[in-house]
Amino acid sequence: MPHVETARLIEAYYDAFNAQDTDRFLGYLADDVVHDINQGGRETGKDAFRAFLGRMNRCYEEKIVDLFVMTNADGSRAAAEFTVLGVYLETDDGLPEAEGQQYKLPAGAFFEIRDGKVARISNSYNLSDWVKQVAG
Repeated sequence: MPHVETARLIEAYYDAFNAQDTDRFLGYLADDVVHDINQGGRETGKDAFRAFLGRMNRCYEEKIVDLFVMTNADGSRAAAEFTVLGVYLETDDGLPEAEGQQYKLPAGAFFEIRDGKVARISNSYNLSDWVKQVAG
C-alpha cells in the first residue's frame, strides 16, 4: 500500500472516530487487529475493539484535532501525532470521579497496515497529565 494511501487511511480512521461512527471506524480495522492500550494491556480482534469503543464513548467525549500523519515509504507503518480535546463524562474504573471535566491532551499512535487495513494500533499519551487535568 503506497504511503499516500496509508496516510489517507489514518486520516479517515480519525474522521470516523470524531464522528463517533463506530461501524465506519471498525471498517478500517483488520479482523484480527491488535490494540495496545496506553499504559494498559493488549487486546485482539474487532469485537474487543468494539467493546473498548463502547466504554470510551460512555466515559469520554473526545475529538482529535491538529492531526499530523507520518508513514514509511511502502505504507506498511504509520504514526500520528494529535491533540485530544475531551470531556470526562462518566467515571472510568480506577480513575478519578467524572464531573464533566474538560481536558486537552497531546497524544500519538503507531500503526501497522496490512491489506489496506489497520492491523495494529498502539496509543500513547501522558496519563499523569490527564489525571492532573481532571482531578483539579
